[in-house]
Amino acid sequence: MPNKLTHYIGGRAVAGQAATWDAIYNPALGTAIAEVPLDDSAAVDQAVQTAHDAFPAWAATPILERARIMFRYRDLLVRHRGELQASVTQEHGKIASDAANEVGRGIEVVELAAGAPQLLKGELLNQVAHGVDVSLSRVPLGVVAGIAPFNFPAMIPLWMIPPALVSGNTMVFKPSERTPLTALLLYELLMQAGLAPGVLNIVHGGSVVVDTLLQHPEVKAVSFVGSQPVAEHVYRTAARHKKRVQALGGAKNFHVVMPDANWDRTLEGLAGSAFGSAGERCLAGSVAVAVKDAGDRLIDAMTRRIRTMRIGDGRDPESEMGPLIRERHRDRVRDYIKLGVAEGARLVYDGREHRVPDSGYFLGPSLFDGVQETMRIAREEIFGPVLSVIRVDTLEEAVELANRSRFGNTATLYTQSGGAARYFRSHVQAGMVGINIGVAAPVAWFPFAGWKDSFYGDLHATGTDAFWFYTERQVVTERWD
Repeated sequence: MPNKLTHYIGGRAVAGQAATWDAIYNPALGTAIAEVPLDDSAAVDQAVQTAHDAFPAWAATPILERARIMFRYRDLLVRHRGELQASVTQEHGKIASDAANEVGRGIEVVELAAGAPQLLKGELLNQVAHGVDVSLSRVPLGVVAGIAPFNFPAMIPLWMIPPALVSGNTMVFKPSERTPLTALLLYELLMQAGLAPGVLNIVHGGSVVVDTLLQHPEVKAVSFVGSQPVAEHVYRTAARHKKRVQALGGAKNFHVVMPDANWDRTLEGLAGSAFGSAGERCLAGSVAVAVKDAGDRLIDAMTRRIRTMRIGDGRDPESEMGPLIRERHRDRVRDYIKLGVAEGARLVYDGREHRVPDSGYFLGPSLFDGVQETMRIAREEIFGPVLSVIRVDTLEEAVELANRSRFGNTATLYTQSGGAARYFRSHVQAGMVGINIGVAAPVAWFPFAGWKDSFYGDLHATGTDAFWFYTERQVVTERWD
C-alpha cells in the first residue's frame, strides 16, 4: 500500500486525525505512490499554536544568523538538486529540463533571502526637531501561512518559505495535496541547515485545511498561488479575517507575432511557452495573435514543430513534454478541444490523436486557427497544451485584444522592430512583459507582478515585495535629553 503522509509540526512527524485521504499519483504511470490527508483541521490548530510559541525566540534571533541558515540551505539545495528534480518529475510529470529550471528558479529566491540584512534595513532621520530623531524599521508579522499549487512543487514553496522565515516570521505551510512530496524534501533540507523546530510547520490537506488557515485568528498573513476562482476566495476570506494577503490566480497570456519576427526564436519561444510543462503554468502562452501575414507562416511552422514532438515520461531524456497531472484534468482539456471545434475554430492539429504512451495521463499538443475573441478557448484558462491563433491586421488591434482580457499576468511580443517593442510595452496591460521571450518570468530580484484577475493584493511574490509583504513598518520618534 502507498505510504500515508504525516504532518510535520514542531520538528517532528504528526500523524493527525484526518477522516478523508486521497492518493498521490505518478502521472506518467497513472499509479498511486502515497496517500495524503485532506481534512485535518485539528492539525492546523496544532501547527499554528506551535508556530505562535516559536515566534518570540525566532524573531529575536539576529538577522545575520537567520541569513546564514539561508546560505547553508542554498548549499544543501544545490547538493541535492538532482534528487529534487527527480521528485518534481515523479509527482508532477515534468520533463527533466523543466524540473531543473524549476528547482533553479527556487534556489534563486533562497539566494535573494540570504541578502536579507540589506533588504530589511530601515531608515533614520536625525534632528527632525530639537533633540528629536525618527527611525523606521521593518518588523516580522508573526505566524504566516503559505498555500501552494500543484504545478510547481519546488519553486513556489521556495518563493514563500525563505522570505517569510528570514524576515523573522514563523510559518505554517500547506503544499498541494496533489504534489506534496517535494515540499517534504525541502523541509528536511531546511531543518538540516539549522532551522529551529517549530519555525516551519507542514500541514497537508484540501479545502478544509485552507479555510481553517484563512480564518485562524493567529495567522497574520497568507500567501497563495492557484486558480483564479480559488485565489479570489482566498483573498476575500483572508481579508475579511483581517489578514494581509497575496493571492496569485489564473491567466490567459497573449503572444503577439509580428511579420518581421525572427522565426526560429519565435517558434522556440512560443512552443516552449504553450506546451512546456504540458501547458500547466500561469505563464503559458495560450493565445498567439498573428499580425498581418504572420498567420499562415506561424500555422505552418508550428504544425511542423508539434507534429514531431515526443510526448513521454519525464525521466526519458528524449521526451519533450510530459503528462497532465490527473486523468480528470486531461478529460477537462479534451473537453476544451471539443468546445473549440463546436465554437467554429479550425483544429489544425488534434493532440488527442498524437502518439502518447499507453499508461499515464498524456495528451498531445493541439493547435487551433481562426479563433475569435468571443470563443471560450480564447477567454478561459485551459491549463493544458492547447494553442489558439487569432489573426489581426495591426499591432494596435493585437494590444487592444490582449487588454480586453480580464487577466493580466504576462504578454509577449515577437518582433525585430524597436518601435513596435516600445509601443507594446507602453500600452499592453500585463504585469510581466516579454519581448522575444517565450516565458517572461522575472528573476527572483524582481516581483512576479500579475495584474487584474491574475493577482489579488498589493505586494507581489519575490523581489523586494516579498520582504515588504512579510514585515510591518514601525516608526519610532524619540527624544533623549
